[in-house]
Amino acid sequence: MYEKIVNEANIGVYEPVDVNEITQLAANESVRKAKEDQKKVLFLGVDFQNDFMENGSLGVPGSHEDMKHVIRFIYNNLEKITNIAVSLDTHHTNQIFHPAWWIDENGNHPKPLTIISAEDVEKGLWKAVNYHEESLDYVRNLERSGQKQLCIWPYHCIEGTPGNALETQFSRMIHYHAALRQSPIKVIVKGKDPLSEMYGIIKPEYSVEDQTNIELLEYIRGFDQIIVAGEAESHCVYESVKQIVEYYPEKEFTSNIYVLKDGTSCIPGFEEISNKGWSELVDKYDIKLVNSTEIVL
Repeated sequence: MYEKIVNEANIGVYEPVDVNEITQLAANESVRKAKEDQKKVLFLGVDFQNDFMENGSLGVPGSHEDMKHVIRFIYNNLEKITNIAVSLDTHHTNQIFHPAWWIDENGNHPKPLTIISAEDVEKGLWKAVNYHEESLDYVRNLERSGQKQLCIWPYHCIEGTPGNALETQFSRMIHYHAALRQSPIKVIVKGKDPLSEMYGIIKPEYSVEDQTNIELLEYIRGFDQIIVAGEAESHCVYESVKQIVEYYPEKEFTSNIYVLKDGTSCIPGFEEISNKGWSELVDKYDIKLVNSTEIVL
């Protein structure tokens, strides 16, 4: 059945997903409905989108192997995963972390992966095309809060483009699970605020108003075990887990959060800070870093 659902050779290749075909495959099987599960298990897939695949506009090296491991993990645990939630990083071209937002003294836009500090803006090295005061306030507060500095990313996950869509083979597998277990997929759209980055699924890196997604936090808290994977490890996966455990710091809950090490990869250059961050979360909250073949649901 696995080969009928997915084609591993096409991981990272954008194709239309025929949900009618997928649901028909599931209709031929008979398994327990998700609502009957005694143990509630959530699989949380963070930003498994085409633009984060290796050939995408912000491709993460290793993402195709990650995808292979994750798809097989879901297939091997179809009857144990109660619900699947996925986040969609969703942007427009004119946002504070994209090149179009900034110009230098010569009117040039920054190149991708340029770091813009508060000092750079104060000195006039970079100037926001619009929202001058708000942009300066953002980079200042981003640094004060101890988060990552403002990084200019290539245009990615633009709403309405194929790059914004879920990776095709992953999408096929999770729709198969949804039909098989009668368990609707929960979709989390993040990142549309023009004046803030939003790596984690719960809240922006910094915003003037509190944008904490309480409804999502309460949804996550309702599970006995949470499995997390996605792209990129150093940013959206790490920040998502960090935001969850900081809101629910009790180890009785956080010790049941498992991050699939072979289901996520770093953006190059951020490995050291990522490893340090994970070590801190493991020590403080007892989250688990495991390979997909090691975990028992």
